[in-house]
Amino acid sequence: MDLRMDHVLSEEHQALKEAVHDFTQEVVAPVSAAHDADHSFPYEVIAQMGEMGLFGLPFPEEHGGQGGDYFALCLALEELAKVDQSVAITLEAGVSLGAMPIHRFGTEAQKQRWLPELTSGRRLAGFGLTESEAGSDAGGTRTRAVLDGDEWVIDGTKEFITNSGTTITSLVTVTAVTGEQQLPDGRTKKEISTILVPTDTPGFTAEPAYDKVGWNASDTHPLTLSGVRVPQENLLGERGRGYANFLGILDEGRIAIAALATGAAQGCVDEAARYAKERETFGAAIGTNQAISFKIARMQARAHSARLAYYDAAARMLEGRPFKTEAAIAKLIAGEAAMDNARDATQVFGGYGFINESVVARHYRDSKILEIGEGTTEVQLMLIARSLGLDA
Repeated sequence: MDLRMDHVLSEEHQALKEAVHDFTQEVVAPVSAAHDADHSFPYEVIAQMGEMGLFGLPFPEEHGGQGGDYFALCLALEELAKVDQSVAITLEAGVSLGAMPIHRFGTEAQKQRWLPELTSGRRLAGFGLTESEAGSDAGGTRTRAVLDGDEWVIDGTKEFITNSGTTITSLVTVTAVTGEQQLPDGRTKKEISTILVPTDTPGFTAEPAYDKVGWNASDTHPLTLSGVRVPQENLLGERGRGYANFLGILDEGRIAIAALATGAAQGCVDEAARYAKERETFGAAIGTNQAISFKIARMQARAHSARLAYYDAAARMLEGRPFKTEAAIAKLIAGEAAMDNARDATQVFGGYGFINESVVARHYRDSKILEIGEGTTEVQLMLIARSLGLDA
């Protein structure tokens, strides 16, 4: 197996990384605490990210993109997440869950209609997979779509859907049971398809936003679909392949989430190291205390390991090699690094780390979801175990 990787960024990637870093310091950081406290969506920040071309990074120019690659998106996510995970997840979900399914599986007509506004950041899209009894278990999907003439009629509910209720959200792609499929052994299973649902369609309702522990400036809603009618041509991809296609989207998305989590882990390192040099007790900076300096050193080791893991997974994906297991490993390592570093950074800050307006306090609240969303830690362990031939 060829494990060669070039960890030296190209000039283009390095320039992007530096540009996003400057943007986070000049635009994102000054308003992050206020948006978090108010639970308000940062429309002005998202608009500027759109103008920078961040939402179009991995898409071709003919559909309004920047003609870059998925690794470029990951680098942007890492920089954003150092300062504000809510802003980072808005970009990640807008690209990997909103626009990417249309890019991967849509017809040319669907791409022409939806992608230009999504890749520009003028509009957002969400992906409606999770339900109260379905997520990792697609068999629990209860939302149904029935063909009535040349229209799909959709009824059901969705849970925890990111970017689904903003004033710039244009559509949500939903998974729905569209029939039954016959298995070789004679049994049947649910036929699950994906359908594009514009948010202004009668019967589509974004219910009141969740009161979350973290990611307070990110938009997340439960959805209700009651007699929603959309054209038959709004079917995304092949009928019955909706969940299977989305699993591929999730594999890619796990790399992006790992990049975001790496940024969160590194942000905690940066804040803790800065504070340890400034904060004095008993006449000396607390960073001179070995207990503190070793704690921060271990934090840096976690962030570094997480970065190597997502770089590896991204390299494999871009080279067309299998990357499912490596994506799961990256997501596992990075998610745990973010949570562990947030805890340790809060300890370094002491009482100040318990004040919500501090960056480390936000990371402490925000990072837990990185062990849950887009595949729990347990799901990642299951995937890794299966790759080793273990019955998980």
